[in-house]
Amino acid sequence: MSMDGVTENGNGSTQSREPSPPSTATAADIDDYDYFSRLGDRPRTLNMDRKRSMDERSLNEITMGLSPPPYSSRNNEHFRSTDQFNNVGSPAARRSGYTTPNANYSLEPQPHIVHEAWEALRRSLVSFRGKLVGTIAALDSSDSQLNYDQVFVRDFVPSALAFLMNGEPEIVKNFLLKTLRLQSLEKKVDQFKLGEGVMPASFKVVHDNVRNHDTMDADFGESAIGRVAPVDSGFWWIILLRAYYKSTGDNLLHELPECQRGIRLILSLCLSEGFDTFPTLLCADGCCMVDRRMGVYGYPIEIQALFFMALKCASQLLKRDDEGGEFIERIGKRLHALSFHMRSYFWLDLKQLNNIYRYKTEEYSHTAVNKFNVIPDSLPDWIFDFMPSRGGYFIGNVSPARMDFRWFCLGNCMAILSSLATPEQSSAIMDLIESRWGELVGEMPLKVCYPAIENHEWRIETGCDPKNTRWSYHNGGSWPVLLWLLTAACVKTGRPQMARRALDLAESRLLKDSWPEYYDGKYGRFIGKQARRNQTWSIAGYLVSKMLLEDPSHLGIVSFEGDKPMKPIMKRSSSWSS
Repeated sequence: MSMDGVTENGNGSTQSREPSPPSTATAADIDDYDYFSRLGDRPRTLNMDRKRSMDERSLNEITMGLSPPPYSSRNNEHFRSTDQFNNVGSPAARRSGYTTPNANYSLEPQPHIVHEAWEALRRSLVSFRGKLVGTIAALDSSDSQLNYDQVFVRDFVPSALAFLMNGEPEIVKNFLLKTLRLQSLEKKVDQFKLGEGVMPASFKVVHDNVRNHDTMDADFGESAIGRVAPVDSGFWWIILLRAYYKSTGDNLLHELPECQRGIRLILSLCLSEGFDTFPTLLCADGCCMVDRRMGVYGYPIEIQALFFMALKCASQLLKRDDEGGEFIERIGKRLHALSFHMRSYFWLDLKQLNNIYRYKTEEYSHTAVNKFNVIPDSLPDWIFDFMPSRGGYFIGNVSPARMDFRWFCLGNCMAILSSLATPEQSSAIMDLIESRWGELVGEMPLKVCYPAIENHEWRIETGCDPKNTRWSYHNGGSWPVLLWLLTAACVKTGRPQMARRALDLAESRLLKDSWPEYYDGKYGRFIGKQARRNQTWSIAGYLVSKMLLEDPSHLGIVSFEGDKPMKPIMKRSSSWSS
């Protein structure tokens, strides 16, 4: 099978095939082999046998949203059962090795909202040559000049988790393979060639009506606002690959030579040696979810937490052969240094705030306390009122002579899920969210960052960006998609009641407001001034939150229990599943 532009050969078929693919099967072989029908002897997700597979529904039925979602049909059964929170014996819990605390309350079903959410999610599905490969960013077509009709890697993650938790892994498999093929393309911005391992920010399926032929048009940053390559796409891809494996128990996909090579290429980019003296990853503004200039240049918490999570996922997925073993050893060293650096220098609580307040400057030698030469007068006024007596968080950025004290949701929640945060730090993050509920959650979960920057600082940091005015978009706007991250963090830390409270707020407005992309205002009262309606990841984030509360054993596909000794490296040709 050969590449056709940015995709494989259009016919996608073989004349003959063995009953099962050989151990040396390639991504092209697996892509065409319907091995999901042979998963009967493999571990499967909870309740998989209650669902019809995607193959049992016609493409037209799915994309038009005419079939009732399997999830909504079993709401009442699951909500009545308090045993769902005691998952000691559940297959998913045994696979992940993760157990979650019991909940002391029962969830009230919202079948109408859930049903509408699944209908909207299925309408966003995109097919490529007869296979579902992702979901577009939004169904709002009010501005055809923007790229909301594309499949974004980061945006698809909550959709993928929803499908995995609902027992529909085929879509996720197809997405992982298609984006892997796009990674192998030569990537240029003007005359400059990007690194081999860069994953696309997004892709668009283009249909030629004359030839009746589909192609994929990928964007690696050359078409993006600001022309910034997505650092987070590769990390999300690795995280999603591990989620697929944890959900299905199927190691056939990530053991493909192409998948192993794709992981190594991503790691080669971020583990390369250079002039940096920090284990954190140097990044430009606009390289992640905060995809506009917002003063996150340097070492943003979002990228560091995703980096940490991706490294841990990769250490589970890589084969313990000569090539994989070398990377696993490098991963172990980097994780050790990165966790120390983040827990020591990015962490802020009342005690550390007092220390910074009393910093001396111009310190030299290894005995320096103020290692980054931060001037105490740079402490913002708001931080003294914001910091509770009990609680803490990872600040937005740390670099020479600069600390960005803003609270960023994704980075802190991902730090909990990846166990970058210690158990004590995880509890402190949740304490802070609970103490500052009005500021961080308000009337619509959840602030992407806090506080907003404004006036002269806004003009300097954002370049007078009219979309990032105060309390809007990435400048303190409220993003419903972040609900799934908060819910996962709440479940992991044993505080499901906090997630239930946030979910109640979302359910009171999301459907009525047609699933906006984001909300504006200090408390999230207003639909974003430029927010698209029917934003897919707002829909998927709600569904993932609902399913995590319904069945906390799903947490194992997006979480790590905590620090454990690295397994010894045994170099051998056969795989070693974790």
